[in-house]
Amino acid sequence: MTATAFAPATPTEAVTGPRVRPYQSYVYAYPHKTAYRPLPDRPVLRDLWRGEDKSALSLYLHIPFCEVRCGFCNLFTRIGAPDGLTGRYLDALDRQAAAVREALDDDDGDGDGDGSGGDGPVRFANAAFGGGTPTFLTADELTRLCDIAERRMGADLRAVPLSVETSPATATADRLAVLAERGATRLSIGVQSFVDAEARAAVRPQRRADVEAALGRIREAGIPVLNIDLIYGIDGQTPATWRRSLDAALAWEPEELYLYPLYVRPLTGLARRTAHTDREWDEQRLNLYRQGRDHLLAQGYEQVSMRMFRRAGTAPQGPDDHACQTDGMIGLGCGARSYTSALHYSFDYAVDMGEIRAIIDDFTATEDFGRAVHGRYVDGGEARRRHLLQSLLQARGMPLADYRDRFGTDPHEDFPAELAAFAARGWLEGAGTEGGELRLTAEGLAHSDALGPALFSPAVRAAMAAYDPK
Repeated sequence: MTATAFAPATPTEAVTGPRVRPYQSYVYAYPHKTAYRPLPDRPVLRDLWRGEDKSALSLYLHIPFCEVRCGFCNLFTRIGAPDGLTGRYLDALDRQAAAVREALDDDDGDGDGDGSGGDGPVRFANAAFGGGTPTFLTADELTRLCDIAERRMGADLRAVPLSVETSPATATADRLAVLAERGATRLSIGVQSFVDAEARAAVRPQRRADVEAALGRIREAGIPVLNIDLIYGIDGQTPATWRRSLDAALAWEPEELYLYPLYVRPLTGLARRTAHTDREWDEQRLNLYRQGRDHLLAQGYEQVSMRMFRRAGTAPQGPDDHACQTDGMIGLGCGARSYTSALHYSFDYAVDMGEIRAIIDDFTATEDFGRAVHGRYVDGGEARRRHLLQSLLQARGMPLADYRDRFGTDPHEDFPAELAAFAARGWLEGAGTEGGELRLTAEGLAHSDALGPALFSPAVRAAMAAYDPK
């Protein structure tokens, strides 16, 4: 299901009825990209970034290519890259990086890019390569990708946390050697299941032996943090097979583990084969989530969010689960988003393969990357919702002082109905106005995918509902 399929009609409708569907949408950004629209004013980037704090930016480079498309995937990615497409894509990425860096440096708006306007130096605090599958690129192409981040954008990849996504088939020794040499501190691999039959059911063709071999190569490369992604709720999965995957992952002593519920979304492979909408499936996923959570906690992992678990003693690799939410985000590539304090922007979004190919082709043909073309403005009210949502969905919760210092108001005054509804459900601790922080209970974390959509504004929900999926 998509986020729009369960978008509540009022801010609290999702949590006030007799039964709550715990899995409504995976909230990984707010406002959601389906609320973005073409920007009629096409603002100039140097105007957007003038006056912004650029002392601790996040840098994200998006590679929209995969060797296969998993049945659950609705990410912006295409299968394969014929006729030198990856080279043309990197050419465009290089042009975009040059334009963005010039805009960041042009503090005084005179177009000379000398940074003389006094907004302060441009520095990057963390970096990530995502997709798609960045390691779809060859070793030489990965070297070029790192060069774009360093030489064009000015990010010192060896001095900041650098996270890279990979897959079992593309985690080859030569690619991993490049990433290790260029300073990668975290590698995230989408395993999803160590049970071959479950991988096939999720339309992810792979063998456990190949997965184990890839994990061995990652450990040999010496990248400090290994993250393994697993999925629960797959057809045919049982508590016993879920435990088998958890234990297989734990055998590699990963510094991080992400546990994702299976979602079936329109235009994906699984959506064409089956439909999961019933209460039984919701309960199955909740039970498997609790089993996985309890098992990881017993094995010495700390819960960071509903999805993320970190081995005790492992240092965070930059922002946690809301990394893509952070103000001061520079996204390069046709599937990446950028965030200023007032505007979130990107290129167009699609799920359909034909539409994705067309958008990638347009991106590779673009010469002028000096303007934002697609996005959504974020006013004070939306900024409050975003801060509350991205903070509350973390296990550590939200210090009320942080909210008050930023906005000059109290979240109980800004969101009285929503917070009262969460507290009534037993999802929220520290709901009193004198409390030092707001934090989700264990059950609240389990229902993060219902809680998040309940905080969407009416305007964002309306825009998402009107979005025409492509």
